[in-house]
This record gives sequence, C-alpha cells and structure tokens, in this order.
Amino acid sequence: MRARAVRTDQLAGVRNAAWVDTTRHPYVTGEIAWVPVREGLLFDCEIPERHEYSGRGYFMLGDAAVIHGNRPTDQEVEGIVRFRRPRGVLWIESLTDVTRTPATEVMWGHVGEVCHREGGYSYSLDPRKVMFAQGNRGEKVRMARLVREGHAGARVADMFAGIGYFTIPMAGSGAQVHAMEINPVAFAYLEQNIAKNGLTGRVNASCGDCRTLLSGFYDRVVMGHFDAVSILPLVFPHVGEGSVIHVHSIGEATEAIRDLVEGAGFSASIQVHKVKKYRPHTWHVVQDVTLS
Repeated sequence: MRARAVRTDQLAGVRNAAWVDTTRHPYVTGEIAWVPVREGLLFDCEIPERHEYSGRGYFMLGDAAVIHGNRPTDQEVEGIVRFRRPRGVLWIESLTDVTRTPATEVMWGHVGEVCHREGGYSYSLDPRKVMFAQGNRGEKVRMARLVREGHAGARVADMFAGIGYFTIPMAGSGAQVHAMEINPVAFAYLEQNIAKNGLTGRVNASCGDCRTLLSGFYDRVVMGHFDAVSILPLVFPHVGEGSVIHVHSIGEATEAIRDLVEGAGFSASIQVHKVKKYRPHTWHVVQDVTLS
C-alpha cells in the first residue's frame, strides 16, 4: 500500500482529500496514520500488504504484543512478530498475590514501559510489572456511560484501581473518583495517568489496602476484584439508598450478594452483566447492585 504519513490529530481533516484512496483504510502506528494514496500520486512510503492472521491470540499494549495462557512456542512468537512487528513479545503466565503483580517472560525483542491508547485516554505502564485489564474494555466503556447518565459530580469509589483503567474513563465522564490501589508500582502509574489525562481535579488517589481506605459516602462503588464478594460488608457503611455497587466475580454470585445486602439492612435489585469468558463454561461477570 502506498501511503502518506499524517499525524492522527490531523487525520479527520484529510479523509476527503483528493489524493486519498478512500477504498482502503489508514494504518495507525502510535501518533502517525499511514493514509493510502491514489494510484499515480506522490507518496511517502510503500507498506507491505498485510495478510490475514490465524496464529496464537495476543493483544497490543502500546508497541508490545502480550500473550496470556500457556507458554507460547517459538513458532507462535515468530508468527506474531512477522504479522505485527512489535517492539517485543511478552508472555504473562499469571498474576500473583493481592497486588496482582504479573509473572512474565520476554519471549522476543524488548519490553519495557509503554504508552497505551484506549477509548481516547492514554495509559503509561510497564506490562512486566503491573496488570492491564485489556479484556474488560467493554466494561470500562459501560462504566463511563453509567457515570455520564447519572447525576453530575457523583462520588465513586474504585477499590482496586490499578493503573486507572476504570478510574480514568469514569473521571473523564464527570465523576469524582476515590481511587485506591495497594500495589505501589501500579499506584505510581495511576498518579501518572491521572495527570497525563488532565484529571487531577477529579481523582483522589490513595495508596494502600482499600479495606481500610474507604471514607465518607459513595454514590457508586466499583469492586473490580474476583474476591469482591468477601469484602462487600465493608462497603455498606459508606453507601445508602440509591447507591450502586458493581461486584465482580468468577461466575454469578447473586444469591450470596443478596444475603449480604439483606443482612446489612438493605434491599436491592441486582442485574448481572457478562464481561468475558474466563474459562470453559465460566464467565467473568459483574453484578450491578442498586440499594434501596
């Protein structure tokens, strides 16, 4: 494909230019969009044709390719490198302890700190050291939408904030977010990402155990951890009628949640949302618990 380099913030202004081949789509890398050029006109470079990929599943964080699951074979890594040309390929074997620190191995190239763009926001992180909830993209969008649809300036608790994957879009949608994170490395990136996205005035970030950091009253509470049900009773002193608690779990936990809600003197409507397949026949779900 013959293409011209255009900054991504200028892309909208050239889409209908006379030189653009509108039958093809731009190819974006970082802050540069390679826009296809009509036959016979000047171009900056020729990009090799991309072929359909059918290899091992992966996702991109910035310019690094990330693999979950079983250890990849050399052939699987080579397939990703040929197709995507990343700076490096990282295998995440598992997440360890309460800090959700990844156990990783660089399988090819170099992997370090990256800048990842998602949903109009920028996130700095080192995927060798901290978790990024890539599979929760739809849930992040949903949470931002719920904040926009709620009342302006709602106070939200993000109890397991990580580097800000829920905090940033919720604050960007108008919430006042109390973001709590126990992992000091992730917390440093959280503070950096709050500033990077111009949200310092909308986020109060606290480093430590969220079980001891909850304070005041919250209109909405995000419990983005699979052990959320076990610590749900700690939330009840900080919520009231009309508050919504988003309880993440592996598999549906509606009955256990309802028992805890009623034991605290509330009643609730509970809606269940599937986030992603966690393993065969088992889903990562979120229970939206609206108190009354």
